[in-house]
Amino acid sequence: MTDPIWTPDPARVRGSNLYAFHESLREKYGGPDFPNSGDSPGADSPGKLGDYAALHRWSVTHRNAFWEEAWRDAGVEVSAPHGAVLTDDAMPPMSPMRQMSALRTAPNEVWFPGARFNFAAHLLRYRDERPALIAAGEDAGEDGSRRTVSYRELYALVSRCAEALKRAGVGPGDRVAGFLPNAVETVVAMLGATALGAIWSSTSPDFGFQGVLDRFGQIDPKILFCADGYRYGGKAHDSLERGGQILAAIPSIEKLVVAPFLGEGYGGKLPPGSVSGSVAWEDFLGAENAPEPEFPQFPFDHPVYILYSSGTTGVPKCIVHGAGGTILKHHTEQRFHTDLGRDDVLFYFTTCGWMMWNWLVSGLAQGCALVLYDGSPAHPGAERLFRLAQSTGITVFGTSPKFLASCAKAGLVPREDFPLETLRTILSTGAPLEPGQFHYVHEAIKSDVQLASIAGGTDLIGCFMLGNPYAPVYAGEIQGPALGMDIAAFDERGRPLRGEQGELVCRQPFPSMPVSFWKDPDGAKYRQAYFEHFPGVWRHGDFVTLTPAGGVTMQGRSDATLNPGGVRIGTAEIYRIVEDLPFVLDSIVVGYRTPEEPAEDKVALFVVLREGESLGEGQEGEIRTAIRTAIRATATARHVPAAIRQISEVPVTINGKKVELAVAATLRGETVKNLDSLANPGSLEQFRGLEM
Repeated sequence: MTDPIWTPDPARVRGSNLYAFHESLREKYGGPDFPNSGDSPGADSPGKLGDYAALHRWSVTHRNAFWEEAWRDAGVEVSAPHGAVLTDDAMPPMSPMRQMSALRTAPNEVWFPGARFNFAAHLLRYRDERPALIAAGEDAGEDGSRRTVSYRELYALVSRCAEALKRAGVGPGDRVAGFLPNAVETVVAMLGATALGAIWSSTSPDFGFQGVLDRFGQIDPKILFCADGYRYGGKAHDSLERGGQILAAIPSIEKLVVAPFLGEGYGGKLPPGSVSGSVAWEDFLGAENAPEPEFPQFPFDHPVYILYSSGTTGVPKCIVHGAGGTILKHHTEQRFHTDLGRDDVLFYFTTCGWMMWNWLVSGLAQGCALVLYDGSPAHPGAERLFRLAQSTGITVFGTSPKFLASCAKAGLVPREDFPLETLRTILSTGAPLEPGQFHYVHEAIKSDVQLASIAGGTDLIGCFMLGNPYAPVYAGEIQGPALGMDIAAFDERGRPLRGEQGELVCRQPFPSMPVSFWKDPDGAKYRQAYFEHFPGVWRHGDFVTLTPAGGVTMQGRSDATLNPGGVRIGTAEIYRIVEDLPFVLDSIVVGYRTPEEPAEDKVALFVVLREGESLGEGQEGEIRTAIRTAIRATATARHVPAAIRQISEVPVTINGKKVELAVAATLRGETVKNLDSLANPGSLEQFRGLEM
């Protein structure tokens, strides 16, 4: 095994929220997993300092006790206490019936029955002068042209918004939608809606009309919040015209509330409030002395969010998440795994069409300051986000492998200009993080930073695997499974694997499982999505390997599996090698078949090369040979693509994820639906009619 690239300092371990929680479990439960002795990091004895594996094992073998203690630690103010943690305790822990019982379609059926509380009230539990939101766009300079909102000011804004929504007839279960940038108004609108028991759903303003309609058209929102526009890459983009189209296309929308981000009269468009049936943000909020919200009380599984699947191969699934599961999952991930507290400044580069926006906003419950950035991460220069981190004192910086790869390929060395004294953790998700990117972070950004790769998804509004303050970081690996998440890698027969690639599964229920899919009354679509492949066990759709060090490596989506010669290959295995080559900027790999061999899967690799580089003609060019040689040497001959082609750009979703299935469908001559879910739909034309 190679040496770790980061090892936690013992003092940092002892000072962590996780250690305090761990100690409280020792005191309360004792037992062989928690002996009151030992203090050396990484020791083998289960209870010793730094033994994350023992703590995780306890969290899944004593699942109910773990979630009970995590709920207590979250400090949710309840008007009525819960009874049992999970109502089906009489069944054996691994019973398929217990697993299937988690497929609930009615609130309060399984987790924390009897508990009553308000989601928004929990996120607004701090009401002091500390900064809650620091909002910056790509044009915000070092002269302080950022907007800072304190917790007290945020509470006042939410009170106004909740009262305005109440006047508009919004109540429990109504849907309120946001077609908005990542900004203060978006957070206020979400909290105002959920304070009343309404369900919040959002997309980012770079979605096209059809992409928004495919989402909001399914859930029939009562109120739509819309921006007049947004800025990206130094340009202003109008949203108001699409807002009017959405209003006209969805009969359930009774009011369009327009938040000004570009200013009145932008681009010759009508000013906010001019679209028939719309009202400007300030006019909607009304008087500043609004009464405080009443915060009606709701069950643990009361719906608060509707999120969406990517929708690149069909109409997006509408995934309904409950209040308690969201609070509890985000609390364990932020408080224990990320070590967030009141003195932290949390940032994640995200739009409000991605679940990481919901995750970011939950940081309010930890009392830290959230940095909301809207715009290009590379405007006016590639160092933009590092300049932001330096000037705002970010302590936890969230990004993606794609961003880190682009910085590395551009030769950016942020540490030369930005000391980033406050930065202690970098989070990365959206795709597998390659080993070279781990080294780049420590060499070019900050040598002593914890780089925590995290992975989960919209389906659970959280993570199956992520970092923690105890474990060392190895290049290419996620530190370990999330507390309370009984994950495994299964082979095709449902047998757990160790050290081999398998399907990512979760063998026990967890609180943030979706409440339901929207308009799926019998749960058929829900069961098909997660429980059809391995009955009674959640199958997530990713290939993973559980490593000897207790970590996890990702091999890509299993629904995009390559199968040359009957060998199952995850796409990430090839990306990891190819995108480490200096002349490759990006790539996408898909499976295909030819008329000559219709039963034989082949692998096609499409690469974006550095300016001035070319694959050239024929199959024996220097770059093609170098790519094949690198793949064969690092992986196996089975991984070597049958075809390598050069393209101008990789098709990705608006959230930056590669769309292998859409590319494969285009190669087959099929029509790809929901092009509005793609950031660059025109890029698919490169593959249409291509002879392989």
